[in-house]
Amino acid sequence: MKIGGFLICLMLLAPFAASAEPLANQLFGAKRSGSSQKAQAIGTYAKGCGAGFVQLPESGPTWQAMRLSRNRNWGHPELVQFLVDLSAHARKLGWAGLYIGDMSQPRGGPMLSGHASHQIGLDADIWMLPPKRLNLSRGERENISSISVRTNDQTRVNGNWTATHHRLMKAAASDPRVDRIFVAAAVKIAMCNAATRSDKAWLQKIRPLYGHNTHFHVRLKCPRGSNLCQPQKPTVSELSKGGDGCDASLNWWVTEYLDQLRNPPKPSKNAKKVPRKKGAREFTMADLPQQCAAVLASN
Repeated sequence: MKIGGFLICLMLLAPFAASAEPLANQLFGAKRSGSSQKAQAIGTYAKGCGAGFVQLPESGPTWQAMRLSRNRNWGHPELVQFLVDLSAHARKLGWAGLYIGDMSQPRGGPMLSGHASHQIGLDADIWMLPPKRLNLSRGERENISSISVRTNDQTRVNGNWTATHHRLMKAAASDPRVDRIFVAAAVKIAMCNAATRSDKAWLQKIRPLYGHNTHFHVRLKCPRGSNLCQPQKPTVSELSKGGDGCDASLNWWVTEYLDQLRNPPKPSKNAKKVPRKKGAREFTMADLPQQCAAVLASN
């Protein structure tokens, strides 16, 4: 073959070679245990990995990890300790403990399904369902479901929401390890309405976010020693003194935002096309911090 023809063949094959690069979620999803490294959260919550993760035991005196088939009850040691502590507090409030949903994979990273975040071992989903018992079998943990605490129109909390839910989330938000907690907008509104004027500063950490009606999502701050962990940028309310997120803008989530979801605007013919961002399940190792390659390679 002539040199010119060879170069043409290489050019034609280049896109296929690029597409053959393994996806990061396949690589991280295949790992069944944590790396034998010093514990460290690496990168951002939605683009990173984690070294030295530990597994939350499947069952404990005040908790049970759910959906064990996913193998997502892993995280930075600080997250595991936080969940143990919060579940013990839940018992003091009158619950049997907590049902813990997805945390991270054994070495973090993008997941095979579901979350875009939960990648650096500092995120955990806690079910809204108060546990009736803490001796569920593996099969029961696959089939039982949590409960929704908001109405179908998404504007108010329903009868499943209790004062204990409020007290539990207040305790979580008051913990200095916590950066923010994601809940359904209706939950944030209900909590703002129930809080007293002199006791609302902690509500700043409670953030409305679509899709959080059956669980609340706790996100910890970058732990000490995790120098490669990138903290989240402060929001406007964080930068303003005493911002609790309970101002008039909160109603946007149950007015304009919901209306946009139900009636998305039709794209204008003259509108410029915005390049679509690569999703977490499309990441390759080149998209993640370079230290994540060592996390994968570790024993």
